[in-house]
Amino acid sequence: MQPTGMPNVAQNLSPDAVTRAGREAAIGIAGEAIIRAEQIEKFYAQPSQNRIQVISPTDLSIVPNEIVALLGPSGSGKSTMLRMLSGLSKPSGGQVYWHERPISESEINVSIVFQSFALFPWLTVLQNVEAPLQARGIEPEARRARSMRMLDTVGLDGFESAYPKELSGGMKQRVGFARALVVEPEVLFMDEPFSALDVLTAENLRSELLELWAKKTMPTRCVFIVTHNIEEAVLLADRIIVLGRNPGHIRTDFRVQLAQPRDRKSEQFTQLVDYIYKVLTRPDVVPAEAPDHQHPGPKIRDQRHSRYQMLPHARPGCVAGLLDLLLDKVGRDDI
Repeated sequence: MQPTGMPNVAQNLSPDAVTRAGREAAIGIAGEAIIRAEQIEKFYAQPSQNRIQVISPTDLSIVPNEIVALLGPSGSGKSTMLRMLSGLSKPSGGQVYWHERPISESEINVSIVFQSFALFPWLTVLQNVEAPLQARGIEPEARRARSMRMLDTVGLDGFESAYPKELSGGMKQRVGFARALVVEPEVLFMDEPFSALDVLTAENLRSELLELWAKKTMPTRCVFIVTHNIEEAVLLADRIIVLGRNPGHIRTDFRVQLAQPRDRKSEQFTQLVDYIYKVLTRPDVVPAEAPDHQHPGPKIRDQRHSRYQMLPHARPGCVAGLLDLLLDKVGRDDI
């Protein structure tokens, strides 16, 4: 089965061709990957020698000159994936590479904008932005100049002496952007950065983010944003990855072939939103191709986890007890 009205143009390709094309789609056309994940997974061991699988073995690449959106239902491992790719969390299996070197052996240059504002309340706006530069040992004059320049870039010129309690939610998140960008990261990670804001403020910040990206004002080569908002992903992203859950796995990975700025009332925009919605809400269906105006290449698919729910973990004694109960009921009972 596949989502209605979504032609599967990959159905005539051989399995090898699908795998090869999927890897090429993951790596992209922008050149060598900045970050490449090879069969990374996350699980938590249990005393019963079982384990809770959060993310199944996954391949993923982040390449220059694109905004990547990671979508998925709650509990699919979006933030866990972000932490592994950014080096904050070590995968339980597999390897993450930074410019083809193991990330644990590399000096990576990334920043993260968190869902909460995560500002130091006892520091001024300027001091909050200077904090990562101070941690890197930058001289006071140099870090002040860079911080003032970044505050001007995000529209906070004149607020450098204010404290976080004196700022609105949108202004606090601008400080978070400035603090993340002042270190000139090669990859900017964003974990649901607009979810704590009201609708109008979030929309304004999205527009400003796109403007900074389009004008190359942002000193970064790639933006990786985790979101649960489908329209936000389609508005911002050059590439969208959708995760399934139990355990987390990539259900579809494709490039958005819509020119910026995007009109959310256009037919193409609506088709793409509907397609992603079907992928998210119909986990029993293997994703088909994105709408016709999208890139015709095959999508990364994982049929192993898309059809069945994960069984809960149980100790052998519990299973034996269940079998005893069923034996008393002649092998069948209504649970």
